[in-house]
Amino acid sequence: MEISSTDERARTNPLERFAARMVAFAERWFPDAYVFVLIAVAAVAAGAILHGAAPLAVSRAFGDGFWNLIPFTMQMAFVAIGGYVVAVSPPAARLLRRLAELPRTARGATAFIGVLAILLSLVNWGLSLIFSGLLVKAIARRPELRLDYRAAGAAAYLGLGCGFTLGVSSSAAQLQANAASIPPSLLPITGVIGFDETILTWQNGVTLAVVLALSAAICYFTAPAESARKTAQELGVALDEEAPAEAPRPTRPGDFLEHSPILTIVVVVLALGWLFLTFSSGNPLITLSGLNTYNFVILMLGVLLHWRPRSLLKAFSNAMPSAAGVMLQFPFYAGIAQILTKAQNGAGHTLSDAIAHWFVGASGGETSFSFVVGLYSALLGFFIPSAGGKWVIEAPYVMKAANEVGAHLGWTVMVYNIAETLPNLINPFWMLPLLGVLGLKSKDLVGYTSVQFLFHFPIVLTLAAALMATFVHHPPVMP
Repeated sequence: MEISSTDERARTNPLERFAARMVAFAERWFPDAYVFVLIAVAAVAAGAILHGAAPLAVSRAFGDGFWNLIPFTMQMAFVAIGGYVVAVSPPAARLLRRLAELPRTARGATAFIGVLAILLSLVNWGLSLIFSGLLVKAIARRPELRLDYRAAGAAAYLGLGCGFTLGVSSSAAQLQANAASIPPSLLPITGVIGFDETILTWQNGVTLAVVLALSAAICYFTAPAESARKTAQELGVALDEEAPAEAPRPTRPGDFLEHSPILTIVVVVLALGWLFLTFSSGNPLITLSGLNTYNFVILMLGVLLHWRPRSLLKAFSNAMPSAAGVMLQFPFYAGIAQILTKAQNGAGHTLSDAIAHWFVGASGGETSFSFVVGLYSALLGFFIPSAGGKWVIEAPYVMKAANEVGAHLGWTVMVYNIAETLPNLINPFWMLPLLGVLGLKSKDLVGYTSVQFLFHFPIVLTLAAALMATFVHHPPVMP
């Protein structure tokens, strides 16, 4: 993309000009998300071989791990599909239209989307991803705003880049708060770490406030001036109303049940019984953060909101393209994770071991330890975007080192979590469901999300490390 001198003069701040250059670079050089994952496979495989693993061992690890994420892949596909089904139901579509009317300017709309995406991610990252993407489309239907569809789409992704681990979506914080979930080998090292030492600390509140303010400011000041904007129509994206049209009246007896709410009522009542039993057995927010429970709730909500089976079937069919990237690419990420954690060299060490031990060994006091752990988490998170799932593998040596240097265990979990998610702003792994909703490619968003990364990484990581000094270390608390 060529940046004309007229466009340059139209921009009023250096951040906007910098963002424009990052966008131009990404649009020219950043590959499709599928090509990106293939590059990552090649890079990790080469690194494992250089670390001493036999080529055949690397191949074995790749193949053995390829299908490890199949349950998670289906869960993620249903996050996209279920979110779409709910959002295009008549009641949710009306809510989206009302929210879409609130912003008064295109820049304000971009910042509004970013803040809402982060706030929603504190409850559930799947809800944030899909609802924010559909809000972008709703706002983009307002022709008077001339919303830059790329910048707004990037703002919708911020919940996954720098928000969800600060709330109940933090899988590592959830695991550490539940004694039954902590592996027996890890429990003596960490003990039980309640939410009052992780996501409910005032330090986490300060971090969230900084993340919200920084994200909103970057969204606002990087949104292009009107002469440089690209609307959805200019990008070739259709913005037809998402809600399924009212199905025609049944013309034969066999159509009756498709257009009747009778079976919907039966299924929803049955689901309510299960939900009552499930949510009464523990903390509702923690329960909802589980992907199986979340997807069940969202799908049943979609069944209820569409009311008639025919409406739901049409919405479900229309939602399928939003899951295509997930279905194709997640197995490759599973192969990458297996190479990093299972392909051993002659000494029995993996590439993940080498990276982790180097970083942990390079730390000194508790503040520098926090910074080093953050760097390590971000580096490995770039290749294994697990949303904290790999915490079980890495927690034993990270938390053992935290005990040795006197670092607070709860905040070590948060530093690890916060740093791990920041590379999501560059790696398109979690972006795939959003791209399916928006009808864009990763190169359309990465120019803007990379600017967010360049600011968030040093500021948030330094803040998280500095806040470690406000905690007092104590031994692990046993259940």
